[in-house]
Amino acid sequence: MNKNLQEGVELAKELNEALKNKTVNCDVVIGTPFIHLASVANAVDTNKIGVAAQNCADKESGAYTGEVSAAMVASTGAKYVILGHSERRAYYHETPEILKEKVKLALANGLTPIFCIGEVLEEREAGKHFDVVKSQIENSLFELSPEDFANIVLAYEPVWAIGTGKTATADQAQEIHAFIRKTLAEKYGREIAENTSILYGGSANAGNAKELFSNPDVDGGLIGGASLGVDKFMPIIEAF
Repeated sequence: MNKNLQEGVELAKELNEALKNKTVNCDVVIGTPFIHLASVANAVDTNKIGVAAQNCADKESGAYTGEVSAAMVASTGAKYVILGHSERRAYYHETPEILKEKVKLALANGLTPIFCIGEVLEEREAGKHFDVVKSQIENSLFELSPEDFANIVLAYEPVWAIGTGKTATADQAQEIHAFIRKTLAEKYGREIAENTSILYGGSANAGNAKELFSNPDVDGGLIGGASLGVDKFMPIIEAF
């Protein structure tokens, strides 16, 4: 929940300008608040920059005042939606069942879900991180057909390493990303598992991006505070 409409559009335009004559080795997607979506989608070259909502409703339409449906998100020109973010799970009590519905609706409306998973500090210290991550994937995504699952992007967030001063090492990131890919391969086969992008979302920044992204199973980043300024965000994009 950062930047008003004018500031958000300005940031998007600035990023668009910075990428204009550059060849980058990754997809760049910006996740904006709902009220920015249509304006940002119009302000950027969508061949260079994808636009994502940070959430969508678990209902198709109706008397759900204040909610924003997947169809509404798609109508703005956005192509992605972030679902299951650790903050949504923690502060708004989004359950695996709710997230399962959101994923279905996002896919039905042609959106690519960026689906977040990850454990909190107590779970990591108790050695439960593999179990937690596996159950989050199984309970919200494993009813999808292989064709639908092939449209999912996963984002691993070590919740304990976000804004706590603790950081996951590149080795820790690789270890759990490899476990996630193995879990996918057991369900959907090796080809889909290999082709699924698994992003890392634990305080990635210009200083650690290159080391993180050099891991074979870390396919990109879900960037937080470091994406709020083009000067901080561009070095992360260029780390590929």
